[in-house]
Amino acid sequence: MTAPIAPFDAEYLLDPHVVHRKLRESAPVHRVVLPGGAEAWLVTRAADVRNALTDSRFSIDKSSSRDGYKGFRLPPVLDANLLNIDAPDHTRLRRLVSHAFTRQRVGSLQDKIQAETDVLLDRIADRAQPELIADFAAPLPLTVINDLLGIVSEDREQFRNWTNTMLAPDPNEPQQAKRAVVDMERFIVDLVATKRATPADDFLSDLIAVRDAGDELTEDELVSLAFLIFWGGYQNGVEFIGKAVLALLDNPDQLAELRITAPEVSGAALEELLRYSHPSQFAVRRFPTEDITISGVRIPAGDTVLLGIASANRDPSFVPDPDRLDLTRVDNPHLAFGNGIHYCLGAPLARLEARIAIGSLVHRFPRIELAIPRDQIRWRSSFREHGLAALPLILGT
Repeated sequence: MTAPIAPFDAEYLLDPHVVHRKLRESAPVHRVVLPGGAEAWLVTRAADVRNALTDSRFSIDKSSSRDGYKGFRLPPVLDANLLNIDAPDHTRLRRLVSHAFTRQRVGSLQDKIQAETDVLLDRIADRAQPELIADFAAPLPLTVINDLLGIVSEDREQFRNWTNTMLAPDPNEPQQAKRAVVDMERFIVDLVATKRATPADDFLSDLIAVRDAGDELTEDELVSLAFLIFWGGYQNGVEFIGKAVLALLDNPDQLAELRITAPEVSGAALEELLRYSHPSQFAVRRFPTEDITISGVRIPAGDTVLLGIASANRDPSFVPDPDRLDLTRVDNPHLAFGNGIHYCLGAPLARLEARIAIGSLVHRFPRIELAIPRDQIRWRSSFREHGLAALPLILGT
């Protein structure tokens, strides 16, 4: 077996698509060293990634890892969520959740999302250099998720503090992020108990009330689901809004195209932004339950496998001229939300939130420019999620 490579360097953190392109062109599967020192297999090409996402021989349960999985682990209650369990447990849990996470529930948030978007845009309208992430892209999804879970206003600032700590922990305090997770778990346990005692018009109360053929969600399942909904909805929402706006600024012809219909954002435009700018670089890690061969490369059972969805979305065999942002692209079966039984359950809400946020921003401000040179933009130091640390702007009407 050839020695593993270490592709997740400074160049990768700056622009992972350049590195993905090199890896994709050199081989379909690579043995890689992750930043923490563990090894994994990286699948780079679209056809292989799409097939693997639906291959039942791949497990997402960490107990299927041959080496015990040395990656980050949440507390046990939070860890037993939809992203870490296989069928049939996953099938049962997703079925119960789908009874509450309906189109009507998502649609009921539209007016709230629009109202919060308008409030945030009003606040930054007169600022000389508003910072898109802190002033808009972060508070919007935080409010949406708080509304979805029914978190009262006086608790929301604490939730934001915990989230910021987990997203950007102090390197001088390595235990800080773990304490934030523990504190959030305790809060959610109490929140579930409150909603059970006093149901309200929110998604968490809906989850508690779900009954299907005598089955219902346990307390631990409710806690893990609430955490997953919060964390997944918040982090991806923040990072996608920021990256999508930057992509439009990098492509002024496409920004002009979007302005024609703004504040409406067409389905084609939104799907192209998702393909081009979604922050997730990989699907949730997989572990083969038996030896598997992908494009001639044998992967032993139990090894960690990363399916490169960002690489797949820029594969020219998958999408013509993939490094060009084209908001009129119609044939766009991207993998931003995954594929198969683990397709993102929150995709409808993510689309609604992004459509309102991006459309309202470009409609409200006919002039949007970077406040700093393009090469001074700072990125978060994560190889799994490519997200902006900050995006200072100049806005004009």
